[in-house]
Amino acid sequence: MATTKTTATNHPTAPPPPPPPPHVLVVPYPAQGHTIPLLDLAALLASSRGGLRLTVVATPATAPLLAPLLAAHHAAVRALVLPFPSHPAFPAGVESAKGLSPALFGALIVAYAGLRGPLRDWARERSGGPDRVVAVLSDFFCGWTQPLAAELGVPRIAFSPSAVYGTAVLHSLFRRMPRREVDDDDESLVPFPDIPGAPAYPWRQLSMLYRMLRDGDEVSEGVKRNFLWNLESSAFVSNTFRRLEERYLGTTLVDLGFRRVRAVGPLAPDADAAANRGGETAVAAADLCAWLDRFLEDGSVVYISFGSMAILHPPHAAALATALERTGVAFVWAAGPTVTPPEGFEERVAAASGGGRGRVIRGWAPQVAALRHRAVGWFVTHCGWNSVLEACAAGVPMLAWPMTADQFVNARLLVDEAGAAVPVSWGGLQAAPAADEVARVLDEAVRSGNGKGGGRWAHVAARAKELAEAAAAAVSEGGASRQDLEELVRELRELGCQK
Repeated sequence: MATTKTTATNHPTAPPPPPPPPHVLVVPYPAQGHTIPLLDLAALLASSRGGLRLTVVATPATAPLLAPLLAAHHAAVRALVLPFPSHPAFPAGVESAKGLSPALFGALIVAYAGLRGPLRDWARERSGGPDRVVAVLSDFFCGWTQPLAAELGVPRIAFSPSAVYGTAVLHSLFRRMPRREVDDDDESLVPFPDIPGAPAYPWRQLSMLYRMLRDGDEVSEGVKRNFLWNLESSAFVSNTFRRLEERYLGTTLVDLGFRRVRAVGPLAPDADAAANRGGETAVAAADLCAWLDRFLEDGSVVYISFGSMAILHPPHAAALATALERTGVAFVWAAGPTVTPPEGFEERVAAASGGGRGRVIRGWAPQVAALRHRAVGWFVTHCGWNSVLEACAAGVPMLAWPMTADQFVNARLLVDEAGAAVPVSWGGLQAAPAADEVARVLDEAVRSGNGKGGGRWAHVAARAKELAEAAAAAVSEGGASRQDLEELVRELRELGCQK
């Protein structure tokens, strides 16, 4: 018969306490479009079966973005707030990409790398105890965390808030360093022979981070080194889903040098979770949805947004405003505080049809709630990847108007391969389209409605609905993205068992 081990006082010996969950260091990049999806991933890791503990790095300016994550997962997640490092190439007092001149984007990457030393010291102080760091999970703009992880003797997992396709194009640039055939010719095509389909892009449509490189310049060298370090990471996690990027998820990043690629998206939140990110946003979302409820026909309203960082130049804003007035399309335009439509535009559309057929939002816009409202049928977008995934999750077809960064690459993916978008303009920041052309696209989109009433682009709207179903399936139990997430958790937990 089995006996119970007892102490000298004849009391049963208490079992040893279970070891604490593995501890992962999470390093977001200080730009809202990069930070928020990584925080969404952190929330999934914190709530996973078996559990993980996370320390998320922030600076005083970015720390408020962590508040919802800390409130929801206070037992598993903590913040490590460090002073923003100074750098001679970066202005003092600036801590994020918000409002930053494009000329300083590279300098921000290089300046932020100054956290490497403080983080190394912080992690080494915990190396012998239960809080030892078992892995570093960081944004791909934080390539400096690769040598940091090597110094700590742990793996680094790179996170991409972009498409796998866009990530491949960006890293192909820094790996191959191609040049345009004709100097000063912004239309000169740059081919990508190492990517399926061998795409080519005009020079002006490539990332500004690459186009602004200068030989021998410290910042340029730092930016290049950042992306080459990513190729040494142990794995790459992307905010995308298989149905959207099947062509590239097989071997594209592996061929470029990445060892493993996992698709865990879309990391698009529901409307309530998204509303908690902007202060008085729940009220704003309810107010906008009440306004949209007035439109009885499903898919009759166009939602317009060029993202939180893009500044729509006056010629572009004028073309859009003129087209909206000319067509009479019902719309919501998340214009932000810096966009200036033609004089009197807002007053005229607010007065049209009694209660108004158009609405301009100057502050924070509840985009997820708007896209998931039945009245919204199309989305005029700059094709930033977070917006793309929110539209895919909501089943809303897109009118693609890329401006800069990875937006041209994303737009090509949506238009040419996914079939879920129609182009408005390929001119970017350099060339505004004619108002007549914008009006034609808007008019045809509204005629196509939500895909049920015919129209030239009804098949595009129908394809968007198919992608929404695929996106929902991917993150559901047994779905491809859920499986990739669970494999990531298992890998991190196994690291915690290693001595």
